[in-house]
Amino acid sequence: MTWDTLLRPPLREIGAYEPGEPLDELMARHGLTTVDKLNWNEGLWGPLPGVLDAVAGALDQSWAYPEHAYNTLREAIAAETGARPGQVLPGHGIQALILTLVNAFVNPGDTVVVPAPTYGLYAQACRVAGARVQRVNSPELRLDLEAIAAAVRATDAKLVWICDPNNPTGLRLEAAEWRAFLDAVGPDCVVIADEAYMDFVAPLERVRREEDIAEGRRVVVLRTFSKIFGLAGLRLGYLLADADLVRYLNSVQEPFNVNRAALAAGTASLGRAGEVAERRELAIGARERLARRLAVGGMAPVPSSANFVLVDLGGVDDGDLDAALVRRGVLVRPGSELGLPGWARITVGPEEVMDRAAAALLETRLDLLAAGTRAAAS
Repeated sequence: MTWDTLLRPPLREIGAYEPGEPLDELMARHGLTTVDKLNWNEGLWGPLPGVLDAVAGALDQSWAYPEHAYNTLREAIAAETGARPGQVLPGHGIQALILTLVNAFVNPGDTVVVPAPTYGLYAQACRVAGARVQRVNSPELRLDLEAIAAAVRATDAKLVWICDPNNPTGLRLEAAEWRAFLDAVGPDCVVIADEAYMDFVAPLERVRREEDIAEGRRVVVLRTFSKIFGLAGLRLGYLLADADLVRYLNSVQEPFNVNRAALAAGTASLGRAGEVAERRELAIGARERLARRLAVGGMAPVPSSANFVLVDLGGVDDGDLDAALVRRGVLVRPGSELGLPGWARITVGPEEVMDRAAAALLETRLDLLAAGTRAAAS
């Protein structure tokens, strides 16, 4: 039996997302008892204190749909961000919210603009919906907002996706260039700003996109509890947008798609600015510690504002490095999977984890250089 003739053509062309080998199977295959999992940018410090108690307290209501619990989280997010509750839409992680936005806006044949490199789901989801995806390269790694805005105007794009700080580079935008970008894009294109990693930027240094929404700009902001709040396993995110748009999005988003445990965890994580600031400082310290070690060892890390470091491996093939590190129990993201051969992306975590990772990376790189293994041309 074949399904090809029944499926929409883009599905036949794109293929499924492949998350990789399950961790338990990988450990068994290599005889590992422990692994430093630095490939998916999870919050390695885990949830804030007391959050798991809040999750446990919500489980006795697991028999009931969580319709009323959404209001509690919306109000907590509104208090945290300065938005109004009606401008908040929780979702089953940023990925689910991306799909909701694509479902709401994208028709077959529409054009969307996506920078490169950036998070891969933007382009994939839009292509599945039948959109024409216009990629805009950033030769210097930093997002070229002028070129992106020019592509929006030239193609009459309906959507443009901006990740800030950007994944996989960790580079972030400044407020002045963001405002100039919005002016250059114009009023007819929806600008979707993914701020998954913005919690690792000090509040006074951030672009205040809530103000764009309040001013009536066509801006949608995506945020997550997966990173600094350590809740990736519960799948919780939210978007901020004009209240009228949120009402429309509620008509296409799956009802009750956030479970009670996640809602309780999210609510318990908010209103704790001091603890979040401490977590941020831990991440910054660990990130700088890792970057220094790698730079001294002959690699070239990109200055990051996120919970990961993108590093030029200095002539080593990233696939060979990844394979060798796996055997040592260290998982990193090979740059070839991100459109950056010869690079690797490494999640930051507690200092002892960073020290093990740096030692493994440096020793493995030297071994590969001695063996004559070189990176493919980018």
